[in-house]
Amino acid sequence: MEVFGALSLIPTAVVIGIAILTHRPILALLSGSLAGLLLIDPSAVIGGMADLSLEVMMDDTIGWVIMVCGLMGSLIMLLIKTGAATAFANAMATKADTRNKSLLVTWGLGMVIFIDDYLNAIAIGSSMKKVTDRFKVSRSMLSYVVDSTAAPICVIIPISTWAVYFAALLEETGTAPAGQGMAMYISGIPYMFYAWLAVILVPLVATGRFPLLGPMKHAENMAQKGNLSLEQVVEFDTGADNIDVGATLWTFLLPLLCLVCSAWYFDIDLLKGVMLTLAITLPMMVLQKLLSFKAALDAVMDGFKIMLPPLATVVTAFMFKAVNDQLGLPSYIIDSVTPLMSPLMLPLVTFITMALVAFATGSSWGVFAIAIPIVMPLAAAMNVPVPLMIGALLSASSFGSHACFYSDSTVLVAQSAGAGVMEHALSQLPYALCAAAMAGLLFVLIGL
Repeated sequence: MEVFGALSLIPTAVVIGIAILTHRPILALLSGSLAGLLLIDPSAVIGGMADLSLEVMMDDTIGWVIMVCGLMGSLIMLLIKTGAATAFANAMATKADTRNKSLLVTWGLGMVIFIDDYLNAIAIGSSMKKVTDRFKVSRSMLSYVVDSTAAPICVIIPISTWAVYFAALLEETGTAPAGQGMAMYISGIPYMFYAWLAVILVPLVATGRFPLLGPMKHAENMAQKGNLSLEQVVEFDTGADNIDVGATLWTFLLPLLCLVCSAWYFDIDLLKGVMLTLAITLPMMVLQKLLSFKAALDAVMDGFKIMLPPLATVVTAFMFKAVNDQLGLPSYIIDSVTPLMSPLMLPLVTFITMALVAFATGSSWGVFAIAIPIVMPLAAAMNVPVPLMIGALLSASSFGSHACFYSDSTVLVAQSAGAGVMEHALSQLPYALCAAAMAGLLFVLIGL
């Protein structure tokens, strides 16, 4: 592979610049991919883009993401069309009868649905939107609360897709002995400082104990004037769920409980879980005469279609990541900072470096297959505790998922909460950076 060195940073700069200027993440990601392909081979940009598109669309992970998110959209649309989402909102309204309570309930639900960040992001935002709208809570604030309890809580609780993946990765890279990956992962949970701080910061921001910053302050001021979202987005709510057709709170809760239990039964496989849930939920709703069979099938298709815009962003983000891999961006950054490592600074440098890589590539998982075989032997050679290094790596991973404006989690949260992707990303970024700064300070103190 050709080494591009510092030039590999150019596509990332292009993406960030265009995204901030235009608020169009798909345009920004495609521009960044083109910039990367121009660096790789200017004479074969069209062919390179075609090959890249096919390569990404044939990727197993992309196929899994498309199916999971599309079918989750189908399930949510069924809950909306039957009136189950309205029944849930009405039930929550009796508990969350103030602005602060509505956001704290959202935060609490985020900590309960810990099995997967996709499930967390899609289900909670779309469920609580009607509740928070009553109190003129901006969609920026809602999406921040949801996003800050999606990836971070899935990192902290070891019964999640994140824990399963990273435990397997620790074993595959030889860092942990066979069968000991999960135990090693759990040992690092107390040191996952970013995830802990991101979750703790939410109620402080939501209840006004931590000040509103920058775009969030503007969004909240606009919400008080009736503009809940600053960007036009295609939402799940179609108005049909305002009709009372006999749905109850359990019509909403049973499918979600079924989804969690099904995914757990299939070893935290959300795709199998959502397929089984739909196979149970759809006939159940038809038999209860909440929907006709034709209307139920239409809801399944409509829900899948509404997820296409965020899925397009995720696909282009994977294309951009593939270009960065060809340019050698992750390896370049890791190699550049390796000489700066010392026992005192290793956890901090690892956290900062991998957070930047995760942010730049939009990948919270992929880059760590490269990083772990490099970082963990360094830690062993310098006698830095393994749990501390796992905490630094997972802190970086959750920051990347939380802060990057084209990460799958950010895009899906924005869609479910009814906010624009850039509106959500820019309004929550100051809080993500605050949590990251505090986490960095803790890594230094632990090193001392």
